Amino acid sequence: MRLMKIDPRALIENPDPTRLTKSTPQSDALLLASIKAVGVIQPPIVTPQSGRGNGLVIQIGRRRVAQAIAAKLDEIEVLVADPDDDKDALRSLIENVAREPLNPVDLWRRIERLVALGWTEDSIGIALGQSVRQIRKLRLLANILPAMLDHIAKGDMPNEQHLRTIAAATQDEQAQVWKKHKPRKIDPQVSWSEVARALTKTRMYARDASFGDDLAQAYGIVWQEDLFAPADEDSRYTNDVEAFLGAQQEWMTNHLPKRGAVIEVSTWGEPKLPPKAERVYGKPNKSDCTGWYLDPRNGSVQSVAYRMPRPKKDAAKGKGARAAEADSIAPTSRPDVTRRGMEMIGDLRTDALHEALTRAPIEDDTLTALLVLAIAANNVTVASGRTSGYGACAKQARRLIAEDGTLAYDRDTLRVVAREVLSDVLSCRENRSNSGVVARVAGAAVGANEFLPNLATEEFLSCLSRTALEAALQGTSVLPRPRVKDTRAALVAHFAEGRFVHPAALFAPQADAIAEWTERHAHVDEGDDGEFDETEAGDDEHNDYAVAAE
Repeated sequence: MRLMKIDPRALIENPDPTRLTKSTPQSDALLLASIKAVGVIQPPIVTPQSGRGNGLVIQIGRRRVAQAIAAKLDEIEVLVADPDDDKDALRSLIENVAREPLNPVDLWRRIERLVALGWTEDSIGIALGQSVRQIRKLRLLANILPAMLDHIAKGDMPNEQHLRTIAAATQDEQAQVWKKHKPRKIDPQVSWSEVARALTKTRMYARDASFGDDLAQAYGIVWQEDLFAPADEDSRYTNDVEAFLGAQQEWMTNHLPKRGAVIEVSTWGEPKLPPKAERVYGKPNKSDCTGWYLDPRNGSVQSVAYRMPRPKKDAAKGKGARAAEADSIAPTSRPDVTRRGMEMIGDLRTDALHEALTRAPIEDDTLTALLVLAIAANNVTVASGRTSGYGACAKQARRLIAEDGTLAYDRDTLRVVAREVLSDVLSCRENRSNSGVVARVAGAAVGANEFLPNLATEEFLSCLSRTALEAALQGTSVLPRPRVKDTRAALVAHFAEGRFVHPAALFAPQADAIAEWTERHAHVDEGDDGEFDETEAGDDEHNDYAVAAE
């Protein structure tokens, strides 16, 4: 054989190639990238064309020639062999059958050799036609126990997640685990998932930390870098869980807001509120409290708003036969929506109602009617969760009064003030500030249903009975599961990108609730002293409880 240089475009395709199956685009792209980076390393073998001219026929290396042309190389080196049909056929067969790609360990060792010569991971990736992520994955083998490397060299390579977990452990830890999980004669396969599980360590990420460098140093936290995290996120982490949580705890103690407290979490990671406290699911008001706690999954600081009950006044007035009758009737089954669920609905309704009163189009005549409804609400002193006390709407009223005591306003100001007053007065909250049926009617009138959030959450759906939960599946592709929690999870996943509103959360009350409210307010004694009846204030919503709204 003799070595010569030639334009690859001048070479002639073999009319009888050994490999008829086309190569994959990925393998062609890999070869092209390699040729662009370092050229054709192994010269193709060619033979003179017999009897039909002076051309050279490709015997071995057809793909190398094709990708050299694609790389726009002017010349490549080829080995010119004497034509021999028997030997040509044998050479071609051996070339395609006997060759074997490098195993991952040998490839890693050659990559480390290139790094030692000054090559960067980017340049190696370009030369091999592989991503930098894949190069970094192979370089993790430097942290693997030699006994594991010997097994990996046989072709049994763990996936990236398992490899990262194993490489993060010390050699001693790997040796102990490998002694238990190494391949046996009767079972030569290795369960890399079991190896990784035995070496798994909890990670706490810097992106979930509220504390700064000062507390990190005080607690001896040393951040490590996750090489496989996306480039645009903070991938630092520590395995020292105790130190991380200690620093978070000290930060919370030092930065508590006004009316704030550090609270504990349950076994399931739920915050434990103080006794008799009510969780606020909507926008908290100024008198509400804030609880900070640590999420047990990632150690991040989470907050929850809650409301402490006010001292109960003597509510004997107004409690008559109706209250006694209610107390005497024992519930025979769980209601469709629990009291906690109704409290959530009340908070969410109020937020949606206030949003609608601020943004939804409302006719002037409707605004006037709504103001009448607002003044007729049960909670006027005022107490809505947004504001409270007597004269609570005075701030808005002042915008309509001139310095000389006369009414002076333009129509746009009147509209804004009217919306604000309605938001100050109307409330659907499950406590003293409940406006009752009138807030429901007002919400339906302004289309507040459209402002309700997606209720397909684990927190709300856990408040539904099995019957109500399965009824909520109608109109969806979700089928009931044997376990209620699986049905809830499926419904949450189904509406992850959509919106689900339970019928019980809709604003429009049913006709019987309206009739009861109308009858109760049909006759008002002129001598009534106007004293607020806390029992009566909650009756409107109580009558609607567990009734699906239209």
